[in-house]
Amino acid sequence: MELKEHRNTVVFSVYGKYALFSDVITRPGKEKTTYMIPTYEALKGIMHSIYFKPTLIWYIDRVRIMNQIQTVRKGMRPLVYANMKKPDLAYYTYLADVHYQVQAHFEWNLNRPELQNDRNENKHHNIAKRMIERGGRRDIFLGTRECQGYVEPCVFGEGEGFYDNSGTVPYNLMYHGITYADEAENEEDKGFMTVRFWNPVMQDGIIDFLPPKDCTIKRQIKPMAIKAFGKEHQNFSGLDEFSEVVENELDK
Repeated sequence: MELKEHRNTVVFSVYGKYALFSDVITRPGKEKTTYMIPTYEALKGIMHSIYFKPTLIWYIDRVRIMNQIQTVRKGMRPLVYANMKKPDLAYYTYLADVHYQVQAHFEWNLNRPELQNDRNENKHHNIAKRMIERGGRRDIFLGTRECQGYVEPCVFGEGEGFYDNSGTVPYNLMYHGITYADEAENEEDKGFMTVRFWNPVMQDGIIDFLPPKDCTIKRQIKPMAIKAFGKEHQNFSGLDEFSEVVENELDK
């Protein structure tokens, strides 16, 4: 497939011993079962752990499944909250030995005009690439807290993948992600928290994600207002100078 490139594209490899991209249908029974492939929202969360700024919105373009999809079941004791009976042992189904190549890009968050002074594409792109080289700014998790992940730079499509030349593999309806009020692009989604679904298709191990605004299977969960930043956050010039000093020191 033709590789879609954006000017501020970043590419990284993420891998780990286990992953759990939870199927929401299995949640009420307290026994979590993973999807066979990573969700858009989970990969976006990894991108936020690498580098997050409310000035921009990260879009996951595609993912390449490098290792064979295989699962493992583990006996877990769910957390006990107030006024709850002590739970019995539950079984969680995880993905085992996962490895993905991910391509993403960012666009400005036009719902936050108070941050327009921070719209410096070159700055954010370079910081994001440096953070990938260092494994992210925060801990990386593959779907859930107990599944530790690790990030490294890579070239998308490089190396041998298990599903290379495997043809087309369609998947049933899956959770895509959540559109929050401050990231809504469609007028009907503004002012709401909206959950999205889609039908992914894997072609030779690669899944091209549908952009959030193009997801037609969705549901508005609840009204949500955009929390604006105060006036003290509107000018980032001083903060940028401080950030550049810190980044230069880290590069030494």
